[in-house]
Amino acid sequence: MSKVGIVLISHSAKVVEGIKEIIRQVVKDVPIETAGGTDENEIGTSMEKIQTAITNANQGVGTLVFYDIGSAKMNAEIAIEMAETDQVTLIEAPILEGAYVGAVEASMDKSLNEICAAVEKAF
Repeated sequence: MSKVGIVLISHSAKVVEGIKEIIRQVVKDVPIETAGGTDENEIGTSMEKIQTAITNANQGVGTLVFYDIGSAKMNAEIAIEMAETDQVTLIEAPILEGAYVGAVEASMDKSLNEICAAVEKAF
């Protein structure tokens, strides 16, 4: 069965890779994609990386997008608008803790709406 995917967006590739590593200690079967840093691998965000991560994380049952600060949210919102699905949700929660809760909930085959509610309740 397909699982809701997780996208981690940060100004730093190291930050999102570290968060993914933490989550992978507990959750192995949920799609988790990262979009960290600019296209030149500097501090910042990349619309292309975000769009690719959203596409790769989506298995047809929904995708949750978590971000760190500032332009990461703005670029995530634009990428979600450009995505050819309405099953992508930007989550207002701490990136590490929120993504962890989201991944655990997704691993239990919960729906996008159920996972969003669980993350929102936790924070």
